[in-house]
Amino acid sequence: MSLFEKIFNYQIVSRLDESGAFATTSQERVWLQSMLTDSAAIEAFTPSTLDKLRQMLADDEPLEADRSLREKAGIPAVSVYHPLLRELRPILRSRSGICMTYKLRNGRMHERMSGFPYKLEFSMVKKEWSLLWYNRRHRALMSTKLSNIVNITEDELLPEEAEKFTQRILDILESRKEQGIIEIIPIYNGEMSRILYAFSCFEKEVEYVQEADTYRITLTFQADECEYVLSKIRFLGKRVKVVQGSRLISRMKETTSKALARYEEE
Repeated sequence: MSLFEKIFNYQIVSRLDESGAFATTSQERVWLQSMLTDSAAIEAFTPSTLDKLRQMLADDEPLEADRSLREKAGIPAVSVYHPLLRELRPILRSRSGICMTYKLRNGRMHERMSGFPYKLEFSMVKKEWSLLWYNRRHRALMSTKLSNIVNITEDELLPEEAEKFTQRILDILESRKEQGIIEIIPIYNGEMSRILYAFSCFEKEVEYVQEADTYRITLTFQADECEYVLSKIRFLGKRVKVVQGSRLISRMKETTSKALARYEEE
């Protein structure tokens, strides 16, 4: 793709984003159409939204999979939809408070805990949803799995209180941030897109060091996401190396030492 094409495509995407429009490919439309046939779609969407989506996709050809394709020893599919999602999203949009009863790992119950919900998070590894919220009683930021929530109700909250709790949450998240600098080995500069995609879910800045023909990616992430960052670095293998970030470097050295100890010749 030429530089002109990249600039032109960027301008189109920017205009669409400004107008609130979203461009989809035919493959994405076919995929969405097949997803709407899943039983979870009935729970995930309101009837009116589901009907509207089906009408919009009525002219698209359905996805036809060859019956000869079979999955062997497959793990039973786990639904990624949780019934509480529909209940929590309006509360998050209205910036209201919550009153929640939830259970802990040891089976104990915390009843009628007052808090302020911040956002919903989904773990791609564990395939489960969590609610990130501020506990007003303990003045702490907490993450609770939706599967552990027994019941939750909306609690009225003044706009100024919602703003105050939001700022507290942002301050806590800022204090938990860590940084690391990942350097791309020059011979793999051509795989820049693939490498950036691996870190797509993190806040990042890219710098090009012309003298060394090297790209450096500065990653910013939450402290509890360190192991996930490390998994991405290991996945990329010899294409990258960590040049800054004491915790990342220490854990990568530990991984290397264990690998060498396992495969070292006697």
